Amino acid sequence: MVAKTFGSAVSGVAAKLITIEVNVGQGTSFFMVGLPDSAVKESQQRVESALKYFGYRMPRQKVVINLAPADIRKEGSSYDLPIAMGILKASEQVVFPELEQYVIMGELALDGKLRPVKGVLPIAIEARKQGFKGFILPKENAAEASIVNSLDIIGVDSVEEAIKFLEGELPIEPLVTDTRDIFYNSLEHYEFDFTDVQGQENIKRAMEIAATGGHNVIMIGPPGAGKTMLAKRLPSILPPLSLQEALETTKIHSVAGKLGRNASLISQRPFRSPHHTISDVALVGGGGNPQPGEISLSHNGVLFLDELPEFKRTVLEVMRQPLEERKVTISRAKVSVDYPANFMLIASMNPCPCGYYNHPEKECVCGPGIVQRYLNKISGPLLDRIDLHVEVTPVKFDEMTSTRKAESSKSIRERVIKGREKQVIRFAQTPEIYCNAMMPSHLVKEVCQISEAGKALLKTAMERLGLSARAYDRILKVARTIADLALCDEIKVEHLAEAIQYRSLDREGWAG
Repeated sequence: MVAKTFGSAVSGVAAKLITIEVNVGQGTSFFMVGLPDSAVKESQQRVESALKYFGYRMPRQKVVINLAPADIRKEGSSYDLPIAMGILKASEQVVFPELEQYVIMGELALDGKLRPVKGVLPIAIEARKQGFKGFILPKENAAEASIVNSLDIIGVDSVEEAIKFLEGELPIEPLVTDTRDIFYNSLEHYEFDFTDVQGQENIKRAMEIAATGGHNVIMIGPPGAGKTMLAKRLPSILPPLSLQEALETTKIHSVAGKLGRNASLISQRPFRSPHHTISDVALVGGGGNPQPGEISLSHNGVLFLDELPEFKRTVLEVMRQPLEERKVTISRAKVSVDYPANFMLIASMNPCPCGYYNHPEKECVCGPGIVQRYLNKISGPLLDRIDLHVEVTPVKFDEMTSTRKAESSKSIRERVIKGREKQVIRFAQTPEIYCNAMMPSHLVKEVCQISEAGKALLKTAMERLGLSARAYDRILKVARTIADLALCDEIKVEHLAEAIQYRSLDREGWAG
């Protein structure tokens, strides 16, 4: 007898339907075909042990399992449960009247318990798209899958529960989650707040501008000046995620297995801070079975690179293309997958190896040329993609001990949202662009028009400060964002003057 069950394979952030066909006939051998990897092939031992634990038997006949379509590689242990259901039906040990109406996924323990699996959210989306009645999966993954409505999410603890449910003996209520309620109730819950930061008003201002226009930022300053503290608080002033952005972000974390147990929708912008020893594959994504890297895990959020010059140069260079295209394509001989990578890059660095170059009080002990060599670890093309260069100075004792409460993230965020609203209207005809940082050069000329007085100021600044040509577009984009924050339709001279301040590393002789 041939039995069919349905599972799914995840490729990138999308899922593909997999049909598991089980045939039990004459003979004594066991075959699994359809490009299974080692983990899938090993399911025979797990399935046999789990079925025996609950009093069922593994057929001592010829068992052929086909995972179709046969040209897609099947990976991981999540096919254990659908294979077990198919074997039971094909060997006529049980009757499952509605087996083919469900997508089934789950890893089996030897005692028949179910372990959680990765990529549940894209599988649930695909199951609904294909018109299935429901999705049977480990109970620990049920909250994540229940984000998808119009699909019965049946969470089970063991293979026995799944069998009894499909036989109709054990009714299980589908898990229903009010996604919007969960999403909107947790939008305002931030771990860090700008009210904790005393002083550093100029850096907070730069962060506010960056959040409004989606600009990348690099902070240069001595150790202990508060660079990491400020970076961690940036997500709290970014505009809240939309429901669509939250779904995209959750899908990526689901595929990477980063959601954790009983997790549901991600409702806050991600903040990723990889260590400087990270490899280029871990940052950009890849591997034999391509997985999303840190730049994709920070999609719709912030990627913070602390001590930027300490990162390997090859690691930093792989970011150049994703920063422009806002996605990353991982190509292998037999597969090519796209992962979204629309993130804000926030970097921090010391001005020199000892950390005290340009310090107001402490002496720099670095020899001649060492400062420039340290800064040269960061390539020009990467700096070209960073709009704001901010010098961070240590907080003075009086400011540190002040009892005056600093401005909260909530009030800063309200101004950021108003500034973003102007950009949404401006770029309504170009859906792929929704903030000033994403503007291409031809649009900069159209959107960032300045007065004659502004042109004169910009010319003087470029000549006197020795600003590079690449700084020109960046200054205009940042000036446009400052004008949006001030709710001005035109870029005024004061907006340009402030934007010019944020190009420290473009000044000739800055580290001379």
